[in-house]
Amino acid sequence: MKAKKLVMVAAVSAALSFSVIAQAEEEKHEEQTIKSSDVPAAVQQAAQAEAKGGSIIRWEKEGANYEAVIQKKGKQIGVEMDANGKVLSKHNEEKEHKETGENH
Repeated sequence: MKAKKLVMVAAVSAALSFSVIAQAEEEKHEEQTIKSSDVPAAVQQAAQAEAKGGSIIRWEKEGANYEAVIQKKGKQIGVEMDANGKVLSKHNEEKEHKETGENH
């Protein structure tokens, strides 16, 4: 009986710990809308190359990285870059904000 209670307490503690860690990670990656004048030139140049045939509709900063939201062929694409303009990832921006319940 004691072992069963001990296992139960350990399981509950682990679950609570994981939820706190997950929440901290989510807060760390919070996006912040910024002005294009706050974006380094190298990042702007890389984004313009990615936006060919479309337009940059919004800039976001996420931690040390920048994200250009590009409207292209009827879709919004998020292009995440480091401060040197290196493309780190691309994603469907509309899908991302649908999942998080945000509206832009």
